[in-house]
Amino acid sequence: MKVRTRSSAIIGALVLAASLTLTTASAQELPADALTVGAPPAVAPTAEVVLTEVARAQAPSAGAAGPDGTVWIAERAGTVRVLGDDGLGEPVLDISAETTIDGERGLLGVAFDPEFAHFYISYTDLEGTSTIDEFAVRDGQLRPETRRTVLTQEQPYANHNGGDIRFGPDGYLYIAFGDGGSGGDPHGNGQNLGTLLGKLLRIDPRGGEPYAVPADNPFVADANAKDEIWAYGLRNPWRFSFDAGTGDLLIGDVGQSEWEEIDWAPADSPGGENYGWSSMEGNHPFRGGTEPANHVPPVHEYDRSGLGCSVTGGYVYRGGAVADLVGQYVFSDYCDGTIRTLRIEDGEVTGEGDLGVEGGEVISFVEDGDGELYVLAIGGTIARIDPA
Repeated sequence: MKVRTRSSAIIGALVLAASLTLTTASAQELPADALTVGAPPAVAPTAEVVLTEVARAQAPSAGAAGPDGTVWIAERAGTVRVLGDDGLGEPVLDISAETTIDGERGLLGVAFDPEFAHFYISYTDLEGTSTIDEFAVRDGQLRPETRRTVLTQEQPYANHNGGDIRFGPDGYLYIAFGDGGSGGDPHGNGQNLGTLLGKLLRIDPRGGEPYAVPADNPFVADANAKDEIWAYGLRNPWRFSFDAGTGDLLIGDVGQSEWEEIDWAPADSPGGENYGWSSMEGNHPFRGGTEPANHVPPVHEYDRSGLGCSVTGGYVYRGGAVADLVGQYVFSDYCDGTIRTLRIEDGEVTGEGDLGVEGGEVISFVEDGDGELYVLAIGGTIARIDPA
């Protein structure tokens, strides 16, 4: 794939920063934050790969493994298409009249339950409210007449909406919300257990109307906390995943102006982790903040001395096509596009590198049913990570 020049990356990052003004933004402007430019580090590739373009989309924003080995791709303006041998098919869902792409909004997440019996979408409605809707699936087809709203959350600003969703190994639906936006968490939502903003939630969408809260969620006995909260202290969790091999949780959390971070929790965690925002940005006190006593520091952080400005969380690779990549966490940064890797053992990074390829303005990764990974660039490219 074509590698962007240093100047083009800088220009792209400056465009991103404009969304913090909360004016109407184009489909190229999420997620967004300021950028400090420096020389990117030189790192040897950790596996020999190429990015194979398999389709083009209109601002692809998220994706999910679907029934019968399919991959479903969400486009930010509100459509969902199925990826086939000939590229993307016609929309199987179109909510473009119900969402908006101002700021960092739009159709931001999609997920299937483990049985592929229900399909879930995460989007911001025309008022900017984060909304999780459910559709029944029959014979691999959506049933529009079964649509129902599972959960909503008002958003005070048009950025830091989060919006990623997926089912965990426990069969529950996890939902990531940012701190509500603006800059510096002005409402203190990250550390406030009385709001769903700045949190990772865990719910049972089929256990009640409109959903049930699992009895073992960490704050169900706390009258001052929202029962749905699984973890907190997040600024803008831009893509999280569960390792298909271990069940461990990994979160890419976008920093304010200096530090990007990857957070990690083991599969047997009881939840309740405090990742620190807005007292902390990565491992560093934010604006004179004091580190919380229960702060869980990131497993990895990087500063903005290079071209990076906004982490895009990915997946631990568990596919069969690239043997040298198995077990490595694959992620990127929206502004530099380099496909990066981490080796993580027992919550410690034991190796750091990249794949020597660049994916454009990487907005998301998708893991198919075989564990192979796709890279989504907001400019339209859908590429698969293949052996070189």
